[in-house]
Amino acid sequence: MDKPVGLILAGGLSRRMGGGDKALRPLGAGTVLGAVVARVAPQVSGLVLNANGDAARFGLALTVVPDTLPDAPGPLAGLLAGLDHAARHRPEVRYLLTVPADCPFLPDDLAARLLQACVAHGSTAAIAASGGRSHPVVGLWEVTLRERLRTALVDEAEHRVGRFAAAVGAVTVEWPAAPADPFFNVNTPEDLAQAERMLADGAG
Repeated sequence: MDKPVGLILAGGLSRRMGGGDKALRPLGAGTVLGAVVARVAPQVSGLVLNANGDAARFGLALTVVPDTLPDAPGPLAGLLAGLDHAARHRPEVRYLLTVPADCPFLPDDLAARLLQACVAHGSTAAIAASGGRSHPVVGLWEVTLRERLRTALVDEAEHRVGRFAAAVGAVTVEWPAAPADPFFNVNTPEDLAQAERMLADGAG
């Protein structure tokens, strides 16, 4: 099966980290974002970054796709920007894989298992879960969903990824949360310290 295009969602405001780009915080020998890129890049046919503001601050050779809706309405706006970008620039690709910029330990089989679930269930979307908890921002989305998503965002004021995933019948795929949760995300300085400990323990 063809690899999807990958989209890293970095459009958040990082309030709990004290502002700035939490994805650019140091982790190990690199950054949180660098760890995400290293995990996702081998699983996709191309990788883009959803972020707002000056793209040069990321220092990566990635195309940066800003939100097309005003006032930073959240990750669904980033998903829409990514779907529109894929439709315009990669029309041959059927799926878009989304991951947040603050999850440095994503599984190596993420894209493959989500894609297998979509095909097996005839679904247009699949989302990840671990420890009995879903992570809808980590998902695989058929590019054809973009107009339905645009309607949900603009006409229905829907901003919750989980509710949109449920509305389109997304399949949930579970990963083990032990010995380390692959969807651990870095939101606070305490989380960043925990990520360093996880890295030292071999989670990376």
